[in-house]
Amino acid sequence: MPTFQRARSEEQREIRRGRILDVAAAMLDEMPVGAVSLNELSRRVGLAKSNVLRYFESREAILLELLDRAWKQWTADLPAVLAARVNPRMAAGERCEQFAAALTFSLLERRVLCDLLSAQAGVLEHNISPQVAARYKRAAVANVDKMVMVTCAYLPELGDRARHLIASVIMTIGAVWTHARPSRAMLDAYDADPELAGLHMDFATALTETVATLTAGTLARA
Repeated sequence: MPTFQRARSEEQREIRRGRILDVAAAMLDEMPVGAVSLNELSRRVGLAKSNVLRYFESREAILLELLDRAWKQWTADLPAVLAARVNPRMAAGERCEQFAAALTFSLLERRVLCDLLSAQAGVLEHNISPQVAARYKRAAVANVDKMVMVTCAYLPELGDRARHLIASVIMTIGAVWTHARPSRAMLDAYDADPELAGLHMDFATALTETVATLTAGTLARA
């Protein structure tokens, strides 16, 4: 392993932080969140684990930054998807269905984002300092704010309840993603028993139906 050389300027520190994040992102393209380890990340970056921890306090702190990065990119791309798939001239009920389908479509090629969202509360928000927790939560609030603005452009009837809807949708994405990826044992059980096979959840179908229900219910309450 190369001899560690401390970054002497803030610019050098940011370059090294960026390198660590990029390598971790590449690992997430290959493996689920749970398989990403500091030992393997350090090996790929070419630094001792203790030196990686000079830039990020924990594995979870790294993954939270990657979650924020992936979330920001999704939010930036979402307006174009909604513009193509939600007809503002349709009745509100139909727009709810279109919104749910469009949002699901926007996630189909974002496996890493869905995986990170599914691990957010149970894994990534642990083993971090209050400072990292607060920084991530502020970023998450900003991401929700942007999604609320985009959503209200197509469903203005939601009013102030749009924020509650988006918060619920974010939690739903993680939950559905987890349930749509059962363990090997559960898959074998589904294959062996036709009565259980219907419990094998399809991510796109389940997410579309759940978001549509949430959106319609929020609209009714609004």
